[in-house]
Amino acid sequence: MDRSDPGAPAIRVDGDLAFTTAAPLRAELDRLLAEAPPTLVLDFGDLLFIDSTGLSLIVHAWREGQQNGTVIRLRETPRFLATILDMTGVTGLLARPPLSVRPGWPTAGDATERSASA
Repeated sequence: MDRSDPGAPAIRVDGDLAFTTAAPLRAELDRLLAEAPPTLVLDFGDLLFIDSTGLSLIVHAWREGQQNGTVIRLRETPRFLATILDMTGVTGLLARPPLSVRPGWPTAGDATERSASA
């Protein structure tokens, strides 16, 4: 993992990202997302293979980032992964800013304040 930029820690994903190898990455993603960095970078420069479990980890990271304001960025995405992300619609998800930073959108705090005052 690269922490040279504390506002955008990077996780390097290499080899195969599949059902049998995904657990350590999931744990690292959850640990880093709990810290709510502004950006989390997933570096796929040495990725050789990804299955549906690996794809679901990318979606999981995006979903968790939506909740805490973390933008998920992909770096050095191989062509085969870019194709999969496009075909499944994940590219579009990743392009959306987190809910907490979308102008005019209510944040989790807004919902709490409304329900407390109602």
